[in-house]
Amino acid sequence: MPPTIQIIGTKNCRDTRKADRFFRERGFSPHLLDLKERALTEGELRNICRSLNPEELLDRQSRAYAKAGLAYMVYDPLEVAVKNPAVLKTPIVRCGKEVTVGLQPEIWKSWLQG
Repeated sequence: MPPTIQIIGTKNCRDTRKADRFFRERGFSPHLLDLKERALTEGELRNICRSLNPEELLDRQSRAYAKAGLAYMVYDPLEVAVKNPAVLKTPIVRCGKEVTVGLQPEIWKSWLQG
């Protein structure tokens, strides 16, 4: 049975589109969750953070991160991500319990082979 792939990002994000194209070119139909249509719940974020450090999810180079003034604050990354999904680094790609952030084609290839 082929693995279930979930891509979390936005349709207008270049890297999210690249991730979607990567899987489609290899015959997989990933499920795309558009953060502009539906934000992640706290439970979904906690599930993702079982495989990742929550700090890795935040895009410190984004306008949303700067606009929120997070560079000058002490904060809980999960709480920030729930309230402001625009600060998430995308794409977040899930395959079972495995999770990557950003473009990680070498890791994705290993998922598809295994």
